[in-house]
Amino acid sequence: MKIATVLIAIVVLVAGYFLFVFKWSYSEGERAGWIQKFSNKGWLCKTWEGEMAMVSMPGSMSEKFFFTVWDDATAEQINKLMGKRVSLHYEEKVGIPTSCFGETRYYATKVIAVEEIPLAPGVVVPTPQAPAAPSAPTKQ
Repeated sequence: MKIATVLIAIVVLVAGYFLFVFKWSYSEGERAGWIQKFSNKGWLCKTWEGEMAMVSMPGSMSEKFFFTVWDDATAEQINKLMGKRVSLHYEEKVGIPTSCFGETRYYATKVIAVEEIPLAPGVVVPTPQAPAAPSAPTKQ
């Protein structure tokens, strides 16, 4: 009876730990750049692993941001936006015990195409917009 109680307590503690780690985020934020690598990896647990190049100033070295995606819908959006500048929303998870759930601590949850390219503080190059449809002549 004591052994069963101890085993049940261990299972409940481990399940509670996993629930806490997967629901709680240490930090969250946005990063902008160009997705340059994105693949579905893993022997047993398949996750989407990506690499984003971030450039702060033209001509400067790019910094790489490595991230993981759990959601297939988000992965599909990222695949559609490859080659375009994007803003990636992520959550940083701390304490996940194995790499089976992802190779990084940063889990992307949303991606948005960025319409402007900032060159320097206060200097922005707008992307060309589609011309507006001609309006019907008005009667006076």
